[in-house]
Amino acid sequence: MRRMLKMTVATVALLAGSAAAFAETTIEVQYPYAHLFTKTYENIVGDFEKANPDIKVKMRAAYESYEDASQSVLKESITKKLPDVTFQGLNRQRILVEKGIAQPLEPFISKEADFEKDGYHKAMLDLSTFDNKVYGLPFSISLPVAYYNMDVLKKAGYTGELPRTWDQVIEVCKAIKTSGQNVDTMFWGWNVTGNWFWQALNWSRNNPMTSADETQVNFNNEHGKWAMKTFAKLVKACDMPNNEWKEAMANFSAGKVGMFFWSTSALQKITNDSKGTYELKTDLYPEIADGGGLPAGGNAGLVLATDPVQADAAWKFLKFATSGQGAAQVALTTGYMPPNKAANEIILKNFYDKNPNNFTAVKQLPLLRDWYAFPGENGLKITKVIEDAMQSIASRERIDEPEKVLQEMSEKVQALLPKNPS
Repeated sequence: MRRMLKMTVATVALLAGSAAAFAETTIEVQYPYAHLFTKTYENIVGDFEKANPDIKVKMRAAYESYEDASQSVLKESITKKLPDVTFQGLNRQRILVEKGIAQPLEPFISKEADFEKDGYHKAMLDLSTFDNKVYGLPFSISLPVAYYNMDVLKKAGYTGELPRTWDQVIEVCKAIKTSGQNVDTMFWGWNVTGNWFWQALNWSRNNPMTSADETQVNFNNEHGKWAMKTFAKLVKACDMPNNEWKEAMANFSAGKVGMFFWSTSALQKITNDSKGTYELKTDLYPEIADGGGLPAGGNAGLVLATDPVQADAAWKFLKFATSGQGAAQVALTTGYMPPNKAANEIILKNFYDKNPNNFTAVKQLPLLRDWYAFPGENGLKITKVIEDAMQSIASRERIDEPEKVLQEMSEKVQALLPKNPS
């Protein structure tokens, strides 16, 4: 009896030791845009858990948008219910750093032996560097591109070079309208998240959003006037519908729109949804002046966990997701470009040759500029002010007074800018 008791105690101790050796750490991860990234993360999580059996990844319901992602984390920081890893728009990282919610990654990076060789080059890290500290690892990069339904264009008799200016875009609109096709001529993504297309028009003239010290609005100038007038001209001359962006994307995928100016991020979804029913072609974003560029869209992963065990597991997942292997899934399952050099130069070496529509954005990489985040507590309010102003033109309510809209918008934004930004 005594011998059996000793064996039982020994067995329990052995099992307890084994359980400790294989104890799981569960981390919670949250990301935006389920319609774009669900398959991507399913693949990444599956591969990660195979490579790291001691870490379980629990995916929270996806954020609706980058604005939703930012607001959710700000609220959860109060209730102490933050995910361990959050993926945020490149223009939404700043507020989480300023609030002390995002954790600096230097303690983890310093322990990595071959971090740069693994594809984490300086240009990549700069996208998530604040006050000379790295707070995030970029996961996906997008740029505005032009999508064309070549069947619609050919039926309209348009067989020349694809548009290189907005006036040429309008000429294509006119050709589509007179061809008698029952389609919308175009949709230009003014209502994409974070005023991205407003910034694109301004950056195409090398016109930043604010002064260098971030105290003064900088788009109430000739370049800003050109941008707002160009938007109004596209709405009016092309009879652009005032659609919510998901509806606009669905219509283009269904072959009901001739031209669609949007993020390269949607390429895989549009390709899948259109099911080869028409010839789809992407091309360069029109009319970039000398010295101009385009804002880099996309998102980065940030570690929010403060517990050392959770933070270490969160870092392992974030590094895996943005590594060559993880980042390659971005290109294979979406239209985004992975910022990891190992993914682009080694794993995806032949991918772009076989998928020229995906390569369009890569050709525009020299144009890459910051997707600007307005400083201070009113950053999200400023985003909404600009969106509302552009909506007044998209709805035709003020389509004939773009300069007045710009002036009023500029005054409202100026009032919301901090007097002494940090």
